[in-house]
Amino acid sequence: MTGFPLTLAQYREAYASGSLTPAAAVHEVYRRIAAHADPAVFITLRPEAEVAAEASDLPSGPLHGIPVAVKDNIAVAGLPTTCACPDYASVATEDAAVVARLRRAGALVIGKTNLDQFATGLVGVRSPYGVPRNALAPALVPGGSSSGSAVAVAAGLVPLALGTDTAGSGRVPAGLNNIVGLKPTLGALSTRGVVPACRTLDCVSVFALTVEDAFSGFAVLAGFDAADPFSRPVPVGRPGRLPLRVGVPDAASRRFAGDALSEAAFEAALADLEALGATLVPVDLTPFFAAAALLYDGPWVAERWEAIRTLITTRPEALHPTTRAITERATAFSAADAFAGRYRLAELCRATEPVWQAIDALCVPTFPRPQTLEALAADPIGPNAELGTYTNFVNLLDLCALAVPSHPRADGGPAGVTLIAPAGRDAALVPLGDRLHRAGGTPMGATGVPLPQAPETGPPRATGDEIELAVVGAHLSGLPLNGELTSLGARYLRAVTTTPDYRLFALPGVGPRRPGLVRVAAGAGTSIATEVWALTPDAFGRFVAAIPAPLGIGTLRLADGTSPKGFLCEPEGVREAEDVSAHGGWRAFLAAGRIG
Repeated sequence: MTGFPLTLAQYREAYASGSLTPAAAVHEVYRRIAAHADPAVFITLRPEAEVAAEASDLPSGPLHGIPVAVKDNIAVAGLPTTCACPDYASVATEDAAVVARLRRAGALVIGKTNLDQFATGLVGVRSPYGVPRNALAPALVPGGSSSGSAVAVAAGLVPLALGTDTAGSGRVPAGLNNIVGLKPTLGALSTRGVVPACRTLDCVSVFALTVEDAFSGFAVLAGFDAADPFSRPVPVGRPGRLPLRVGVPDAASRRFAGDALSEAAFEAALADLEALGATLVPVDLTPFFAAAALLYDGPWVAERWEAIRTLITTRPEALHPTTRAITERATAFSAADAFAGRYRLAELCRATEPVWQAIDALCVPTFPRPQTLEALAADPIGPNAELGTYTNFVNLLDLCALAVPSHPRADGGPAGVTLIAPAGRDAALVPLGDRLHRAGGTPMGATGVPLPQAPETGPPRATGDEIELAVVGAHLSGLPLNGELTSLGARYLRAVTTTPDYRLFALPGVGPRRPGLVRVAAGAGTSIATEVWALTPDAFGRFVAAIPAPLGIGTLRLADGTSPKGFLCEPEGVREAEDVSAHGGWRAFLAAGRIG
């Protein structure tokens, strides 16, 4: 069989056309696992015949026939859960909540993957079951703690895998193996049936070859679980506009440990952002780094002790030496220390809040530089801590994140970026993550197979029960009146200019000046920036009723060939107004400093 690895869409197309069956897909997965010849990727691999038999009678859900690997701290009924500690192992009697969702969606669970013991580590080497080979470069660490899941996807063994992420375990191994790692909002995916690392911070994460596939997996797995006390009703959402205000580490916050190749790769990613039309906003990450320090140097390490209290107090020799050393730090903290740490975190959360008023997303390196197995052998702690520089703060500050491949280092080594946003904005990171992945020009994982072409879907449009509205002034996203749209449930569709037969004016009056758009004769105008939003008919009516003269609503002609309703101004209203058309749009006019 040729054509592997396949994305989720390609699996679906192959099944629909009859060119592939789930049983044949299972056979190919096991053939590829044998050819990859790395016994450290899986701790437990189900027998091929057993999975093939299961493939003959699958639910027809969104993951029908999709082979999936599961990290071995997530319960799969009938398989042992080891957490990479043989003395801890026991056979699960029921599926974790996320695995049950996988099965209901038609997925095929292939087996359980290796990890840093008890999900404690970002390197992927702390396991008695061996060290999975980094799929790009065997001299590098594979990243952890979800090492096996990341390598299984990067090597093209499965298109989708589950990991967990507390300090970066779903992002660092993704970056080190040139794949996508989606770390969802805390509580969006149930952790019932997952052995805790830090229970208040743990997330189930998704590994995939593409951003689209990672989000598809997230959408299937997400949902409130009343039986999980840490589950939250987080809407999945759907990808919309491209975030254009992107925060980036300021000069003092850029930490590459002196590695010029990794720094240059990150600069290339920033150039991609600017080419996509983003405005880069320097951000002081000092309070973010201060929050990160709490994870291992503060009382949160006590959560790791609590998770394995019985084992570590009765059989401490059963633990990997580094895992044991890290976890035993918990004995130095008191209950008072735990509250002091919580108070400090609250202060840092408040200190970081203003950042999100100025940006739509934050873009950071996934890690400062790759680490080698040799470096880890010499120092088991230092390189691990360095890998968490840009990941450790995310769950503590209740943020979501998406790690994507970007431009590789000049020596071919990995150097991905991570997009970060406040809780609940998982879907908002998808469009930018996909564009950055494509701009980097790397193949899917370590397979050498290029990314599939982006689908030619045309401009995002309103549904049949919505009305499109083009706005040109203070109703643009991020400007003062945008709340009048969002409060009515308006949905962002796209940014597009008008055809070149309009002029934009700054209307006179008391208080903040308003824009007026006027259509003029052919050859006398220019293209003006707009945003198109979708409203229900009721919301559209209420919005239009509040528009003051001389503004009104007419039909605009846009450069993408669409003709939505939009703001227009009566010609009489611009008689004494300032023509600001040369700026190309109201946002650019404001940025030029002409109005406060």
